[in-house]
Amino acid sequence: MRRRTFLKAGLVSVSALVAAGGGAFGWAWLSSTAGNVGELTFDRPLRIPPLLEGSSFDLKLQAGISELRPGVKTSTWGVNGPHLGPTLRVRRGETVAPQVRNALPEATSVHWHGMRLPAVMDGGPHQMIAPGSTWKPTWKIDQPAATLWYHPHLHGTTARHVYQGLAGLFLIDDEHTTKLPHEYGVDDIPLIIQDATFDGDGSLTLDNFGMSMLPGMDLMGFLGKEVLVNGTLGPAFKVTTTRVRLRLVNASVGRIYHVGFADDREFALVATDGGLVGKPVRLKRVLLASGERAEVVVDFRPGDQVVLRSFTAELGGGTALDRFTGGADVFDLMKFTAPGPLAESVAVPPRLADVPAPVVPPNAKTRTFRFSSTSINGKEMDLARIDEVVPAGAVEVWELTNPSTNHSFHVHEVSFRILDVNGKPPAAYEAGRKDTVYVPPEGHVRLLVEFGDYTDPKAPYMYHCHMLVHEDKGMMGQFVIVEPGQESHVNTRLNLKDPHGSH
Repeated sequence: MRRRTFLKAGLVSVSALVAAGGGAFGWAWLSSTAGNVGELTFDRPLRIPPLLEGSSFDLKLQAGISELRPGVKTSTWGVNGPHLGPTLRVRRGETVAPQVRNALPEATSVHWHGMRLPAVMDGGPHQMIAPGSTWKPTWKIDQPAATLWYHPHLHGTTARHVYQGLAGLFLIDDEHTTKLPHEYGVDDIPLIIQDATFDGDGSLTLDNFGMSMLPGMDLMGFLGKEVLVNGTLGPAFKVTTTRVRLRLVNASVGRIYHVGFADDREFALVATDGGLVGKPVRLKRVLLASGERAEVVVDFRPGDQVVLRSFTAELGGGTALDRFTGGADVFDLMKFTAPGPLAESVAVPPRLADVPAPVVPPNAKTRTFRFSSTSINGKEMDLARIDEVVPAGAVEVWELTNPSTNHSFHVHEVSFRILDVNGKPPAAYEAGRKDTVYVPPEGHVRLLVEFGDYTDPKAPYMYHCHMLVHEDKGMMGQFVIVEPGQESHVNTRLNLKDPHGSH
């Protein structure tokens, strides 16, 4: 169905059902928006995840009890604590050796989202960590400074495990780090944004009601009724410096955020998923789909009191579909206060890094990917199937065609640049290095994808929708990187009992 036909059908069906006076669809339409503006008291301090620096990290995946809402106890999962995990901070050139112990009652994994590393260290579904066991990957950090994150990636349970609280930041520093505010917890602040819905007893629920109301569409998989920042509902942060660097991470199961300040102040976008942009981009809003990150620097003055908010957004599906996928929702996220004199912080320089414009090499291979809510190119995920074989160091064009609902597409190991979205150049805030991209309904996105040099014909990387319910239902594929010229020699069926990179 073409875009106009698809959207027209959605609008007509919604209008007709609402006009008819209700029914399940009409009720869903009327109750399909969520928000909290004016409801929060911002009387709880923003929790700053503990910082672990160096090259060796001991990480324990564990269950716990957390107070995500004031006075309410909730069963959660976390890393080295009851909910979320510590921020890991390393320098480019270091060799890191985390030890990940699974103290949970079921298997999981830990994926280093955005990291360039060998496939057997990637933490995807083939690197499963059984209960009571410890996984000990090691690799050399060899990529520019960036805000990455880590989270589970076991096929079929990723959404639930991330939603329960298994997530944390992984920061890479290099020679550019000190060009921007960088004192962790003071003027360099991590903000992990997650939506949630709570049952009456305070427990987290992944209730999907209302997300599949349009025929044949799974929509977002899940949209929570409340939004937490660093595991806190409605937190406040006391500003002590003239500028603050915010590392925004959309760690939600599916919700998209359109982040800005309630007073419409501008900020400088300084980095996207894969690192610094060439020069700062002045914005009032930044759109973040699940898995995407952005670093922004905000100016403050003494006496400021301002709310960080997720605003309504045009998500590309038209009025009806945007409403059912959260585009009409408005959430206050947290509040910033600057009550006293502010220490001078590092100013944002006019140039940040050398990020040349993307250039498609002559004769670059083009691969095409067509989405549904549960499959890519008509195939649901098969852990034993290799879908694509890529020569090491290749630079390719990947064309993404989305005739279905909203998707957020993530590719492991690589760094890519967006060439165009629906035939137009990407927005300024999307022009940097990325590993995750929002693909709107009926959208067409072209990426210039740069692959690394880690080769292994038996250990695959993933590409998938990062709206995690879609991923769990099968919207994921696998690729291996091999020595150039060896592509035709790869066995595209894996032996899952082989310990080399598999279960």
